[in-house]
Amino acid sequence: TAPAVLPGPNDACWCGSGSKYKKCHRGADTVEARKKGPDASRKGIRPGIVSPRRVVPITIARPDYADSLAGRPSRSRNEPDVKSPDVIARMRRACQAAAQVLVETAQHVRVGITTDELDAIAHEAYLKRGGYPSTLNYHKFPKSLCTSVNEVICHGIPDSRALEDGDIVNLDITIYLDGVHGDCSATYLVGNVEPQHQRLVQIAKECLDIGIAAVKPGRPISDIGRAVEAHAVKNGTSVVRAYCGHGIGETFHTALQVPHYYEPEADTIMQPGMIFTVEPMINQGHWDHRTWNDDWTVVTADGLRSAQFEHTLLVTDTGAEILTVP
Repeated sequence: TAPAVLPGPNDACWCGSGSKYKKCHRGADTVEARKKGPDASRKGIRPGIVSPRRVVPITIARPDYADSLAGRPSRSRNEPDVKSPDVIARMRRACQAAAQVLVETAQHVRVGITTDELDAIAHEAYLKRGGYPSTLNYHKFPKSLCTSVNEVICHGIPDSRALEDGDIVNLDITIYLDGVHGDCSATYLVGNVEPQHQRLVQIAKECLDIGIAAVKPGRPISDIGRAVEAHAVKNGTSVVRAYCGHGIGETFHTALQVPHYYEPEADTIMQPGMIFTVEPMINQGHWDHRTWNDDWTVVTADGLRSAQFEHTLLVTDTGAEILTVP
């Protein structure tokens, strides 16, 4: 019988054959998980009605993709990893604003509120600070924040579904302010949440803290994923592999990637002045995922829940400065 937490694709298979998992039981395990589907004792998340795109006043500066039909950034992703003092100063302001928007929006999380209502609250909070919602029209994403509920790993689109007692919801906030992007997220409990799901959220928060503690100048980026994965696996959870942290600045997502599992090829050396996100997505079951037909909503393949926390960090001479604090 397959274990609750399955190995990575290049790890030894759980059956003891000595073969890599991807060449042995991975296919059969994936088929079995999809047969079982979500826990029959609860309803899985289903898409609701998405309201029209919200308007941003023309007086607010916007990124290059904001008014593009395709929503594609024209800036190169090869922005320098080490930022200039000017960019760092602007990032501090944008990241503080993002943290404030997250706090303001999260105050309204409750049973009965729709994720679309949370989007409206966040949208107004961005505008109040003179910022543009970075996700709005980014590769045609239709809303001002991502709301990922229960088994949704990331990129959930706010819609007409009301939050229910026992849900967990991640709010992912990114603001474009002073020509740069500030990015953060957190997962919140809705009403009376089962202990196992509370524990998942706690482990996800610990994974973020452990990942931040692994940021040291002179060390490879892979140290972050090594630390996060060790803590997640030790606690019987798994780390999503398809999505990772990223460099950020004048570009929303730069070419720099920050895996949250141990990836030895992530050998970029951390240097003072680098800015990137750490945002581990932690699943109760297997790390595999699938994507809805909207091309955005990413859910766990086995229907079990996922939780995430995120900060934008500046590498310093001794470690990391968390920029996304109110």
